[in-house]
Formats: sequence, structure tokens, C-alpha cells
Amino acid sequence: PDELKANMKIKSVTPRPPRKPRLERAASLDEKSWRRWRQFRTSQESLTDPNETSSSNGSLQEASLSPPIRSRASPCHQCCQQNSLQTSSDASEASPVGKSRGGTSDLGKRASEISSAFGGLLRGKAFAGGKPRLSQIMPARPLPPVELNVASHTLRTANRIDSDCMDYRHYSQHKFGRVSSSLSDTRLHGNGMVYDNCSTDSMKSTFSLLTPIRSKDVRSRSYLEGSLLANGALLGAEELSRYFPDRNIGIFVATWNMQGQKELPVNLDDFLLPTDPDYAQDMYVIGVQEGCPDRREWEIRLQETLGPHYVMLYSAAHGVLYMSVFIRRDLIWFCSEVEYATVTTRIVSQIKTKGALGICFTFFGTSFLFITSHFTSGDSKVNERKLDYNKTIQTLTLPKNVPDTNPYRSSSSDVTTRFDEVFWFGDFNFRLNKDRETVDSILNQNPETDVSKLLAYDQLTSEMRRGSIFKGFQEADIHFRPSYKFDIGKDSYDTTSKQRTPSYTDRVVYRSRYRDDIHAVKYSSCPVIKTSDHRPVFALFRVKVRPGRDNIPLAAGQFDRELYLIGIKRRITRELQKRQEQKDQKSSSICSIS
Repeated sequence: PDELKANMKIKSVTPRPPRKPRLERAASLDEKSWRRWRQFRTSQESLTDPNETSSSNGSLQEASLSPPIRSRASPCHQCCQQNSLQTSSDASEASPVGKSRGGTSDLGKRASEISSAFGGLLRGKAFAGGKPRLSQIMPARPLPPVELNVASHTLRTANRIDSDCMDYRHYSQHKFGRVSSSLSDTRLHGNGMVYDNCSTDSMKSTFSLLTPIRSKDVRSRSYLEGSLLANGALLGAEELSRYFPDRNIGIFVATWNMQGQKELPVNLDDFLLPTDPDYAQDMYVIGVQEGCPDRREWEIRLQETLGPHYVMLYSAAHGVLYMSVFIRRDLIWFCSEVEYATVTTRIVSQIKTKGALGICFTFFGTSFLFITSHFTSGDSKVNERKLDYNKTIQTLTLPKNVPDTNPYRSSSSDVTTRFDEVFWFGDFNFRLNKDRETVDSILNQNPETDVSKLLAYDQLTSEMRRGSIFKGFQEADIHFRPSYKFDIGKDSYDTTSKQRTPSYTDRVVYRSRYRDDIHAVKYSSCPVIKTSDHRPVFALFRVKVRPGRDNIPLAAGQFDRELYLIGIKRRITRELQKRQEQKDQKSSSICSIS
């Protein structure tokens, strides 16, 4: 180190400011291509110009003009060349200038050798058609074999194959060749789609979309017992956050008085699947009053419309009151047993056209109650409708076996207090306290979305403000026209001799134990369905869901399998018929006679 320090010469370096960028005019594409062509022509001319004095250009010129002479040179000529090289080297050594500038002479000699070697690569004429053709350069030794494992280290790490998928047969016997068009996992190697095990690693992720389950979590506890926040609980917080990160579920609630018509609408898409929200809901609850005679056909039509993503969790009936609950098929495991109860509000209980039907269950840790009702009809029978409401909340015996999630806030005289989230919908038969002419004039003057003047005469709105009915319930803002009473098949209100006043008889109201748990997204009617004197009314909600315990009676994935198969089969059949009709329509020709 001391000698190195003594021999080191430290020079002071003065930093210089950075050079300013050189501004040039931007060239167009045509100008750039012209410049490249001009440079190529200049280099071509320098290779063939006899007046050039550069050693490299001269050597290229000699090599390009006389390759046959070089290839046929005699031994004497080669010896002369060697002597000339030796003479030049001896002269450079003898000269003092050559000794002092030996590096420069070596560089010149190497440049001439490189240029002569480049000239030897040119075969035939230097330019054929104005373009140089170089001979193929062969490597000095054979290239190393290419590794078959083409995936990067990052892919190998991120896409490791699962231990339970290690039985995949490695494809090493055959080369690429597609024997079959099947792309199933069992033929990944046989059809040429996968070449080695690393490609298989890339196609198989570490885990599927489902959350991995650790063995120690399965050993530590049972899935049907445990605390609220236990790791691996079926209804616990971990599982709830996996399916609903924001802990909100979408619910579709609808009511429709079908007037007992046998004819069902051709298409229920506009009713169940409105185009306004981009996504379908997680749960569909449909209540019907004066339902069609064939209840099973109605449920099949619902299943056919919702498709294979949904299953019917439960359905119940009370006379001509129907209710059907559909849920996404991957959520049925988080539901408790479903219970239902009925109430008849008529004096003659055998005639079950007026009354209430309730269905309840627990989803994760949140209890739900859905009630559909048909109250007493008549413009002036407000008190009778309030009696129907009171009888329903007192007589509806729910829940039965499913435990109450919060018994300290429940009341034995009101069924709606025994559940976290309650949705009550149906034909409540509350009317507008105004004559037909006044209502018609308001409907003709105001647009469809401005119905505030009509709601000022609504019986239900005024009774709810007084607290005489639906205590603790709320209703979303109404921005649609009255849903009753229409001429069947038309958009006009009652034109018969009775001239009934249009009214908001079909409603959806809701209440919650906890504040701001239910958020109304949309509240509207379906004017395209005209098979009844009532228009269907529906509401979309976002409802907060809480984690629960596994010690409740579980439905364990139970649903109406037969209905599911029938609905899906009919859906496929109708789709095939539709395609065949379109095909026949395209192939048909129309002849016109003039």
C-alpha cells in the first residue's frame, strides 16, 4: 500500500458545467427516410470511388474488385505480400518515429487487417442491385443447448404448482404436437399446449380463487361450533369479509298483485333484472297477491329468468299469497333454516285472499324477516287496514327455532322487533284522498318523476307520519306514477264505469334495529308488464351484514333442486328456439309482385 500511494499521482480536476442540449429542427418521416437513403448511397460511393485515399476504403475496394484474383493467387504472390508486410514492420521498428509512436502504427496495422478481412467476406460483386451481400458467419464452436425451462424466476416463484397437483405427468417424451383438441387438465401435456413442468407451473396458480384452508385451522375446531371471531368459523368475520369486503349485501324486493290472471308475461327481465343497476343483486324476494292459479309455473318462470347463478332458497304460500326467496348459489351455505308463518285477516278464514305471509332466516349473523300482505280494499277503509297491520304484527309467530340475534331489543307483541332487518311489501290498498278529475289533471301536468303533489293526498304517507301504522318503518322516495288501477294490456287508468282513482296501493317499506343498516338504492315500478290492473313495484337495497355464530340451525346448502333443473332446461330450450328462429329468418326470402 505504501508503494501504491507513492506511485499514485493525484491530479486536480476542475468540474465543468453540463453542456447545453443542442436544439435541432424536428424532421419528418419522409426527411428521415431520405437521410438514411442518402447515407447509404454515400457509403456505397465511398466503397467504389477510385479517388479515395483511405487505407480501409482502399482495402475494401481491392477486396470487392478482385476476390477471384486473390483466391487464385500463386504462392509467389503470397510470399511477396508477406515480405511487404515484414518490410513495413522492419521499417517501422528501425525508424525512431515508429518507436515513439508504436501504438499508432499498431492501430493502423490492425485497421488494415480488419478491413481486408471484411473484404474477404464479400463474395462475387460487392453490390448486387445496390445492396451488399455478406457471407454467413459461422460460430467458432457449437452453441450451448437452450434450456427448456423458459419461464422467468419470478413466474416460477409466483406460480408454483400445488403439492396436491404434483401428480401431473411431465411432458418429456414427445415434442410439440397437438394430438387432440381437448384442453382439459388431464391432456395439458399430451396436446402440445404445455412443454415442460415450468409451463405447467405458470398455468396452475399457487391456490385457486378460494381462500386456502390450513390444516391446523381445521384441526383446532369444528365448523359447526365456536365463537364469533374464531378463525375458520363458517359464519364468522373472516368468511364474511371474504365474500363481502364492505359487509353489504344487495337485496331485490318486489310486490305484484297479479289479479289472478292465468296468463303470465312473456318476459320478466324488465321486472327482475332492470337495466339501471349494472349488476344483479345477491338476493331476490318476490311477493305476489292474488297469484296465478299455477304457482309452480310462476316459480319456474322466476328461476328461468334469474338463470343458473341463483337457486330458490325457500317458497311459501297462504291461499293466493305467494312468496319466493332466491339467493346466489354460492351463498346458500351461510343461511340458517328458513321458517315461515301466516296470518288471515278476513272474518271467514277459509277465504285466504287477504292476510299476511312471513318468511325469516339468518344470513351470517344478521336476521331477516320478509312479510308480504294484502290489506282490506276500499277507498274509505283506512281503519280496517290498520287493524290488518296490528293483527299481523301480533299474530305472526316468528322466529320458531332460529335464535333471536338480539333478544334484549325484542318485543313479544311485535314480530318486527325480533329481527335485525325487516322488509314489508304488498298490496296495502291505501288510496289517494282526491277525486279522479283532480288526480288526472295532476298526472297530465307534471312529469312522471314529479309526483309530490299526488303524495300529499296519499293515505299511507299521512298515517305513517302520525305513527298509527308501520311504526319504525321507512319508505324510499317515490318517483313513479301510481301502480293502480290500469286497463289490462294498456297504459291508461281505469276507463270503466267505476272510474277508480289511480293510487299507490303497492308499496315496499323497511325497518332496522341499527341505524343506517339499510340503504335504498332504487324504488320504482315496471310499466311494461300489463297483464294485470296493477303494475309490479320493486326496490333495491344495500343492507349491512354482521358476522354470526355457527351454533344455529343451518340450512346446509338446501334449495329446490328440481325447480333449478327445470328452469335451466327451459332456459336453454328457449335460447335454442330463439337461435333457430333467427336462422330461419335469415335464410327466408321475400318475393314481391309488382
